[in-house]
Amino acid sequence: MTVYQIMDCDLHDYLEIACMHHYDLLVELLSGERFQAQASTTYTAQSKEEYLVLDTDAGQREVRIDRLLAITPLNRGASFSRIRFKHSRRK
Repeated sequence: MTVYQIMDCDLHDYLEIACMHHYDLLVELLSGERFQAQASTTYTAQSKEEYLVLDTDAGQREVRIDRLLAITPLNRGASFSRIRFKHSRRK
């Protein structure tokens, strides 16, 4: 697995809002994969890697935050639109 890249702090707010409101999201990964899921929560592993937990039709899925390219809320009246993630190399 590649070295974890810390996400810019201001982007965390969007993930927290999405989880707080359980937004349905279009999730785009750096790998090119795209899927729809409902935002559930975030957590930090002991290794300091951060994850977004999503509920999908196939069950719960955890995505390492530095694998996110973008999230787009699909809910009417969402408080933000498509967010593209930028990652820094700070430790």
